[in-house]
Amino acid sequence: QVQLVESGGDEVQPGGSLRLSCETSKFTLDYFGIGWFRQAPGKEREGVSCFNVREGNTYYADSVRGRFTLIRDYEGNTVYLQMNDVKPEDTATYYCATGCSSGLNTFGHKGQGTQVTVSS
Repeated sequence: QVQLVESGGDEVQPGGSLRLSCETSKFTLDYFGIGWFRQAPGKEREGVSCFNVREGNTYYADSVRGRFTLIRDYEGNTVYLQMNDVKPEDTATYYCATGCSSGLNTFGHKGQGTQVTVSS
């Protein structure tokens, strides 16, 4: 059974930083691609970043490249999304999910989500 538990969502001011966490299992980290997608009210789901286990590549959406970093902690079985220089358009519910493709549109199991609000 795949378990993905997100945390770290909060309200933050534009230009600030936030770190989201996704606790999972060693099995999931070793055998599944894993990453984050987000969804804002009235908008389509958007892939943010993911790590492809088979390729060894990390992918980022153009909208977050250079500001967000996907970090894998194998000792703690946790995947982080470090968010820097956040913008109001980053406001959304962020989900940790298995699966990864270069198009950031392949996701399988997902967690319950954590809310990020960027507002002054």
